[in-house]
Amino acid sequence: MANINTIKGVIGILTGGGDVPGLNPAIRAVTIRALREGYRVIGLRRGWAGLIDIIRDKEHDNSGNFQVLTEEVVNRAGRTGGTFLHTSRTRPSHVKKASVPIHLQEKYAADVNDLTEEVKANLAWLGIDTLIPIGGDDTLSYGVRLYQEGLKVVAIPKTMDNDVPGTDYCIGFSTCVTRTIMMTNSLRTSAGSHERFLVLEVFGRYAGYTAMLPTMAGAANRCVIPEHRFSIEQLTELMSYDRNRNPSRYSVVLVSEGAMFEGGDMVFEQESTDAYGHKKLGGIGDLVSEKLKELSPKFNNGKEVHTINQKLGYLVRGGDPDAIDSIVPMAYGNLALDLILSKVHGRLVVLKNGRYDNMPIDVVTSSKKVVNVKEHYNTERLRPHYGSFEMKPLFLMTGE
Repeated sequence: MANINTIKGVIGILTGGGDVPGLNPAIRAVTIRALREGYRVIGLRRGWAGLIDIIRDKEHDNSGNFQVLTEEVVNRAGRTGGTFLHTSRTRPSHVKKASVPIHLQEKYAADVNDLTEEVKANLAWLGIDTLIPIGGDDTLSYGVRLYQEGLKVVAIPKTMDNDVPGTDYCIGFSTCVTRTIMMTNSLRTSAGSHERFLVLEVFGRYAGYTAMLPTMAGAANRCVIPEHRFSIEQLTELMSYDRNRNPSRYSVVLVSEGAMFEGGDMVFEQESTDAYGHKKLGGIGDLVSEKLKELSPKFNNGKEVHTINQKLGYLVRGGDPDAIDSIVPMAYGNLALDLILSKVHGRLVVLKNGRYDNMPIDVVTSSKKVVNVKEHYNTERLRPHYGSFEMKPLFLMTGE
């Protein structure tokens, strides 16, 4: 580590939103390169939550909110899943009264409070002059706000849904797809043994990439995605057709958590919302499973077909990253340092058309990244559309 009297600057790094495999490799890459270039690195705990919870008193124990990062610390965690800095879905510009830290409750007593001034003051108190947030569009949208208010920000995209605009790839997506294929292949033996429909609910609030890619890879017969409201009768007919053609008498559908029936809406586990206004999704897989069973006699000579219904959920979030989610975070971390060394800020590091690059950070809030249904999804067959693969990016669908 550089001598404390000669450091070039102080970099803060945080992880926000859902955990994914690949976060720790990204933290490691940033830290090791930064230390060797002469910077000090501070890890901010629990995403944006750690930044609003700091008490600006050197005598106060703030170890729950930040820690100085060293090679020893990041090497120990760098090959593992999750984030050792922890994470949260806190949005400092919209903090509910009950979530305001105790030491700030007299100052901020509205039902919803903007704690951005506290964030800025805490960054200054820590001496952080450049911030690297790692997250999805929710986490990074607040990074856009800070950059617009004069802070130096370089962002790294992360989300299992792969739906951060501006980049073809977000940390966590490859491991999610890999695990989905693996678990689907494990469960198909039970589906075949009992001659059932296999219904698997996967991540994807607004974008269906995590259902599309495994289906395209052959893990499932059909998939339903948020970008297209589907007919359950049509799905039942297709699933029955697939099952009848299969020598083992089963068929598989992947259901994005944000998928919707024709004339319906998203299905939620609970009505309460997080700091970004999102209700917790969950349950569409259950409904699809029930309806498939109910409608199956119509397409199976009057006989009911039972289902195996499984929500993959956190099973694809946990554990170690795969090869891509070990390599890409390493590259993204070094890309972020390249920008900082060049005194370039307000950028999002990206993968575009198979090459590493960077984009203006406000691309995160200026557009949405979803599956191009016309180009990539066959609404008659409820599965990915196969066209020419020539000159396509690695994961085929970019949302552009």
